Amino acid sequence: MLKNRVMLYVALLGLTALVGCAAPKPKDYSAFRAADPKTILILPPKNSSPDIKATYGVYAQTSRPVAEAGFYVLPISLVDEHFKAQGMTVADDVHAIDIAKLREVFGADAALYIDIKEYGSKYYVIGSATVVTAEGRLVDLRTGDELWQGVARASSEEQSQNSGGIAGMLISALVKQVMAAAFDQSYPIAGMTTQRLLSVQSPGALIPGPRHPAYPKR
Repeated sequence: MLKNRVMLYVALLGLTALVGCAAPKPKDYSAFRAADPKTILILPPKNSSPDIKATYGVYAQTSRPVAEAGFYVLPISLVDEHFKAQGMTVADDVHAIDIAKLREVFGADAALYIDIKEYGSKYYVIGSATVVTAEGRLVDLRTGDELWQGVARASSEEQSQNSGGIAGMLISALVKQVMAAAFDQSYPIAGMTTQRLLSVQSPGALIPGPRHPAYPKR
């Protein structure tokens, strides 16, 4: 009986190891390639975090990676002003607009919807970290089909180095809290997040558009 239990335990450990080492499933880009969008409308991001700076902290940094991916991006400042002129100052309301209306007004092939899940500093017993997490969806404005979806996260902890013992950690934590109170520490982290979410060089992000050198000739 004991021998059987040991063998079962070993088998379970082996199965867990195999699952942990399994490669992530490749993202399916077939719908994206078939739709072949050329012009992308980036909508003001929805803010699901408690920080009121999140929407524009992320929005301001979305155009570059999408344009570098080879797509024509409608200027986000003009897009944002259009919605404000229509009395739509909340991103949730913008995200609820019918895709046919977006297509009619902007003439874009696809719209990029972003939802910010985390934005700001998290405080621990000793120390803190600035974290930005965002989810994205690319939707075909001609058909309503979802062409791509992804999620990305970046944290200031990725670049931190703990040294100097408890005293060093306390001083580092104090400096971080002072800096967080004086400046928007989330903005550069948001830039890292948008790059990971949208850059063609990031696994699972956008694929090259018609203005990118790697775009397949048709």
